[in-house]
Amino acid sequence: MQVASIIVSIVLFVICIVLTCIVLMQEGKSAGLSGAISGAAETYFGKNKARTLEGKFERWTKILAIVYIVFAFVLYLMIASIK
Repeated sequence: MQVASIIVSIVLFVICIVLTCIVLMQEGKSAGLSGAISGAAETYFGKNKARTLEGKFERWTKILAIVYIVFAFVLYLMIASIK
């Protein structure tokens, strides 16, 4: 059981590093003064945001965050069962 908990810990660590990198690579959500002036102007990139790299980053952030929570819970259960 300890070998499995070590493997889950390593996977959790790797997910944590990848998730941190993806979050840091994303653009900020605050539009600042230019967003206030232009309002909700629709552009090609606004309509097709899911196809852009930013949209992919957002999708992978959500997926990895859910996987991180699941692995953290599994690791907690493994450690609690050892004690």
